[in-house]
Amino acid sequence: MDKKYDALCLENQLCFPLYACAKEVVRRYTPFLNELDLTYTQYIAMMALWEKREMNVKSLGELLYLDSGTLTPLLKKLEAKGYISRKRAAKDERALTVTLTTEGEHLKDKALCIPQKMAACVQLDKHDAAELHRILHKLLNSFE
Repeated sequence: MDKKYDALCLENQLCFPLYACAKEVVRRYTPFLNELDLTYTQYIAMMALWEKREMNVKSLGELLYLDSGTLTPLLKKLEAKGYISRKRAAKDERALTVTLTTEGEHLKDKALCIPQKMAACVQLDKHDAAELHRILHKLLNSFE
């Protein structure tokens, strides 16, 4: 290929290995999450709620980098499964609050093994994993 087009070579793109790795990581999560009847996106929402217990929908969307068109149906499904409850905020009826239910809290114990199972799927030592984590967060922060 002509050197003029080097910038268009797939092997020269940062975006492609990021995309391929993200897709592969989600694929590796799938069998573990199927046991909990969760999608990956539902899983990350539950992780946020296991940590915070209650959040407004806007904050949850910002934390997870999800728009309302993705987040609303996801939360409805989690509510139908009994893991969360959604209600209007008392101070502002326009704001929706999401709260972890007792059943959602119990799911946390079932999910406890997932990070270890995933670590076994990813061949990175602790140092490389920590460095990748740092760089990815630096990249995410650069978009804000």
